[in-house]
Amino acid sequence: MKMPHLSLITFSLLLIQLSSASGGKVLVFPLDGSNWVNMKVLIEELHAKGHDVTVIRVSDSWYITEKSPFYTSITLSIPGGFEENFETFLSQQLEIRLQGKPTYFWSPIWTRYQIRQVILEQFSQLHKRMSEVIIHMFEDKNLMHSLHDAKYDLVLTDPSIGGGTILAHRLQVPLVFNVRWTTQGEAHLLIAPSPLSYIPFTATELTDKMTFPQRVKNVLSYSLGMYIQSSLSEPHYKPVVRKYFGPDVDYSTFVLDADIWLMRTDFVFEFPRPTMPNIVYMGGFQCKPAKPLPADVEDFVQSSGDHGVIVMTLGTLVRSLPQDVTEEIAAAFAQLPQKVVWRHIGQRPANLGNNTLLVNWLPQNDLLGHPKTRAFVTHGGTNGVQEAIYHGVPVVGLPLFFDQPDNLSRIRAKGGAVIVDIAMLDRHIFAEALVAVLYNTSYKENMQMLSRLHRDQPMKPLDQAVFWIEYVIRHKGARHLQSHSNKMSWFVYKSIDVMAALLAVALLVTFVCISIVRLLWRFIFVGKKVKCE
Repeated sequence: MKMPHLSLITFSLLLIQLSSASGGKVLVFPLDGSNWVNMKVLIEELHAKGHDVTVIRVSDSWYITEKSPFYTSITLSIPGGFEENFETFLSQQLEIRLQGKPTYFWSPIWTRYQIRQVILEQFSQLHKRMSEVIIHMFEDKNLMHSLHDAKYDLVLTDPSIGGGTILAHRLQVPLVFNVRWTTQGEAHLLIAPSPLSYIPFTATELTDKMTFPQRVKNVLSYSLGMYIQSSLSEPHYKPVVRKYFGPDVDYSTFVLDADIWLMRTDFVFEFPRPTMPNIVYMGGFQCKPAKPLPADVEDFVQSSGDHGVIVMTLGTLVRSLPQDVTEEIAAAFAQLPQKVVWRHIGQRPANLGNNTLLVNWLPQNDLLGHPKTRAFVTHGGTNGVQEAIYHGVPVVGLPLFFDQPDNLSRIRAKGGAVIVDIAMLDRHIFAEALVAVLYNTSYKENMQMLSRLHRDQPMKPLDQAVFWIEYVIRHKGARHLQSHSNKMSWFVYKSIDVMAALLAVALLVTFVCISIVRLLWRFIFVGKKVKCE
């Protein structure tokens, strides 16, 4: 028996409503800037699955818009100052880097020290502002009542900032991380066993195959780095935790208490290492097949013939480089037979070649997936590097700050990239790097191998991420996946107390044995001597 057409429509609408009704309520506390780009991908997919998403933003958000078809926003009437602070930081970083040419043997050391100081100040200010945002929220009784009454199923946050982590504990709802970095460093180093003999510390640009001097460097870098990162964040967040949760509550345990860690990396990109059951790898989750290019860009790309195209962009945050550096890059491009699509906002280079197209914005994923793309010039942001792997495009890296040198060093270690120090960049050095990547086929072959490995998965990374978010919603957390090691002190975790006890027993047994032997010696030999006399 056929169902009437009207009844079929009604039935379909009911199914849609039921699907929507079964969705969860997700509260998102994001980090602005480029981190928002990948958080937005998760939000859009959660919305498509029927979940109700609410995003917390500050009044002067840079990338996080107040109105969106994918989420409802809660705008806090407090400025975050992210854009202004970042632009100041960027200009300082570039100025220091470009002055870092090795005129004297101590110049690179001094440059690294200056860069570190700028980064430390930037992160300290970021955490300070975030602690102020948390206090503003907690002191707003109406806001907190509305958040409690909403009965969210989970908080999804980027633990590079502490706001979402502290808010989840205040609301007492499950916590899911969209993570690679936390307030206390690289995520694996906090939650998973991390032997420093083969796991390189952040910013060392080492691989998993280290010589003895490199292992010394790695251990020292880890010891100093973990201390510095804790000292940047904890002074700002600990007073907030003490005030609202009590003096006996440790802020560091808040981070370790997340139910699921959605890690923005995978073992195509990372070096093999121990992991934990509540770490879910979703490296490249934002990647997707290329779509057709805009007509004018497609015409320009097709005009490259067999030589192909080079794509250059420094990400969403860096619009342009200093003019003298820009001129050298333009001169290097002009020497090549390839066409170049270059995202550049600013003064047009005087020596720009006829083969170079300057654009204010470019469809990065679609250009990287185009069959005529031969190389990708990038600063080494996580999103760009993952898209290069996905599409199998070799890389020329111009790392600027944060995790970019580390990201590019991993691709270089796997044979897919050449890295150029921006302080040393001139047209000859840059052209040499481009020629190596364009004409040495090993770079392309290695990146295509990484692409095949990345794509050969039983489930797409984005689908896997959404599955685990929904898993936490269904089961109201994932406590059974958490290791008890998170609640151990360091000496218990490393069994120092056990080793001390065993050593004490061994020493006691040794002492008793020596005492018995001495007594026997006296009884047998000294006794005989007395009798003889």
